[in-house]
This record gives sequence, C-alpha cells and structure tokens, in this order.
Amino acid sequence: MKQEIHSFTLKSSQYTDIIDITEKANQFIEQAGIRKGLFTASVPGSTASITTIEYEDGVLEDLKNAIERIAPQGMKYDHDAKWGDGNGYSHVRAALLKPSLSLPVEKGHIMHGTWQQIVLMDFDSRARNRNIIFHVIGE
Repeated sequence: MKQEIHSFTLKSSQYTDIIDITEKANQFIEQAGIRKGLFTASVPGSTASITTIEYEDGVLEDLKNAIERIAPQGMKYDHDAKWGDGNGYSHVRAALLKPSLSLPVEKGHIMHGTWQQIVLMDFDSRARNRNIIFHVIGE
C-alpha cells in the first residue's frame, strides 16, 4: 500500500467562486503512480467546499442560484451578530456542501463521469488564498 499527499494554494474571489481543479487532480494521480485506490480532495476552513459538477456556465449559474435560495446571503445570521464579519451565510453553505470529496482511482485515473469535474467552491465574503490538499492511497 502506498500513499501520496500534495497541497497547493489557489486564489479565489468572493461570493461563491467556483474553480475547476480536475486537471490538477489528474496530474497529481499521474505523478503519484497509484493505479488503484482512493483519491481525496480537501479544503481546510469553514467557508469553502469541494464537490463535483459539470463545469459549464449555465449549470454553474444554476448551482449558485440554488445555493442562494438555500442559504441566502441577505438573511439574518447569528454568526454575523456575534462576530460582525458578514459571512454567516458562507459558513452555512460550506457546512451543507462539505470540505472534502473522495473518489475511486482505477487504472491510474480518477473515476468520474465524462461531464463531471472536481471543483473548489469558495463562499466567503472576501477573496481568499485557499490551501487545497490532495491525498491518494492505493497500489
């Protein structure tokens, strides 16, 4: 059993920035030399998440709109009242979508659908430098 870990930083913009990290993930798996196993992508912090979606303008807007309906930015959040930072909505959004994603690796490739990309979603109210962690374990 072998494992590899890699981290890198991405600059995100504010208010539900969606960044495709699929190519970086594929490069990591290729360099790690794992043929069969489990890949995990993770983002530390409480205002961002990792998920999958078709990285196409229309569906990206659909996702942003759906998230806005679920955890609206303009709603009253107790977090904002306590801390005054105005990003209570971003904490709720990140909690709902989760900070990590695991996918199987088979024949040296991450197993995902043809139109399914791995994305970082940053919900914070300001631009951030996000640390992304890739981990793979297998043979």
